[in-house]
Amino acid sequence: MIRAAIATVLLAGGVFFITIASIGVARLPDVLQRMHAATKAGGIGSSLVVLGVLVAGGVARPLTGVLTIGFMLLSLSVASQLLARAAYLSGAPIEGLERGDPLDPVNDPPVTGRA
Repeated sequence: MIRAAIATVLLAGGVFFITIASIGVARLPDVLQRMHAATKAGGIGSSLVVLGVLVAGGVARPLTGVLTIGFMLLSLSVASQLLARAAYLSGAPIEGLERGDPLDPVNDPPVTGRA
């Protein structure tokens, strides 16, 4: 009884975070904000769903679920960093830079077109 209740709460929380991530991807104004919504809320949501399935039981190998959660949390952070850098270097429009580009002194300027 308690196990089913905990699994239901975890699954509902995971679905909530995945829903928030999908709304963020559809409605946020620029690529960096969309990427943030997809990787952070999506990663938490999918981890909660996998954890809810593990708590519910009936899984032959629970270690696979734990390794899946660990892999998702590690790979999503690396993927979001690479996507953000690629978006910045490609010259994608970024909202909220009224005071200038804070990465301008550190990085090369974004590529705006091919020579």
